[in-house]
Amino acid sequence: MRRRLAGLLLALPLAASAAGFDARGLARFDLGYARCEARHAHMKGARDEAYLAAYRVKADDAARSRLAEIRRGAAYRKEQRSAQAEAAKAAKAAAPASSPIEHQCQALWTQVQRARARARARAARS
Repeated sequence: MRRRLAGLLLALPLAASAAGFDARGLARFDLGYARCEARHAHMKGARDEAYLAAYRVKADDAARSRLAEIRRGAAYRKEQRSAQAEAAKAAKAAAPASSPIEHQCQALWTQVQRARARARARAARS
């Protein structure tokens, strides 16, 4: 499971931080997360939380507004179109049921659950 999570994290931009998310990595993450949402109903609506959990960034209003700001930008839209074109080419070759995206979805959801548990623990201590 750790190897799969490491693969997922390598697909994300390596230099991201709360103040420096990049449009390229976010666009590619969003495309992959949309595929996870399509496969797993319980993942719907947790895209920002999942992205922030992958980086172990606190899912607060400032971080969410930063993600929204990036998504409104031209660089994000350009990268999103590029990622979608690449995904369309890859989709022509049918993936098996136990594809890497399935493992990545599971690993990412595990990170979301861990982030939620950490937030509950912090709230309980307060």
